[in-house]
Amino acid sequence: MTATSRAPSPAEVTALAAGHGLELDPASVSFNEAGLDYRVAFASGRDGSPWVLRLPRRPDVAAKLSEEAAILSFLKPRLTVAVPDWKIQSADLIAYPLLPGTPGLTLDQEGQPVWHYDTGSEHYATSLGHLIAALHTQDTVAAAAAGVHTRSPQQVRDSWSDNVALAQDNFTVSPGLSLRWSRWLDDDALWPERTVLTHGELYPAHLLLGADDGIESVLDWTTAAVDDPALDFMFQHMSAPPAVYALTVSAYRDVMGREEPRLADRCAALMAASPVGYACYALQTGEPEHLDAATTLLLADSPSESG
Repeated sequence: MTATSRAPSPAEVTALAAGHGLELDPASVSFNEAGLDYRVAFASGRDGSPWVLRLPRRPDVAAKLSEEAAILSFLKPRLTVAVPDWKIQSADLIAYPLLPGTPGLTLDQEGQPVWHYDTGSEHYATSLGHLIAALHTQDTVAAAAAGVHTRSPQQVRDSWSDNVALAQDNFTVSPGLSLRWSRWLDDDALWPERTVLTHGELYPAHLLLGADDGIESVLDWTTAAVDDPALDFMFQHMSAPPAVYALTVSAYRDVMGREEPRLADRCAALMAASPVGYACYALQTGEPEHLDAATTLLLADSPSESG
């Protein structure tokens, strides 16, 4: 079976896994359709062992596999949380044993978020701050040598500038968004002074939690890179009450001995720029549903500049 946007059947998934030496129970196969690049399936092996299978939605996704594999290889011995341990890595399938914990966030059949923890949880906030600190204290020179994509602060800013231009050249962008992005690109204080190892999408759908809301495992490292530290705070800044977001920052500061300057403002700016990333993704895939969704998103009014 080749990479496709068509939903495979449990029998097709079972046959695909068997072709790579993994015997699954077809009756156990279930799907999670939330991912943009990968369709995720859960299944039990013939011996009852639980597995996660990632099936690429498009052929171009496979080109990123070596980068993610390098990130996982670098991080596995360096983090106290669990990360995927790929047993099968191929252009048509990634498979690994199920990790401990349950997702903090899933989507229902209508695509609406379902939260599985209290966004005001102090334990989650502290656990997240410690996780971010563990990432941001990694040796970036060693990470780069291991194959992790690395940007300097200037390269971060230049990349965003290029992507904003790409979005504006290919879509109609609301005046409010264009103004917000222009102010952001011109404001030196809203850009990182340093770059660190980041996950890039640290939000609860990628975090598996224990019964006490502590983070036990971290999924989906496709966006990981040496990049802007604010990336790993922006989802917490968006979703948590201000006092709980502050707990995450405090836990991070306790480990790091420093706090990122104007972090809340930078998080708000990055969130306001999220349509840029989606526009670039839509252009990359060329898929009509993503191009239409990006068109709608870019016509929306500018998000609030408070933060």
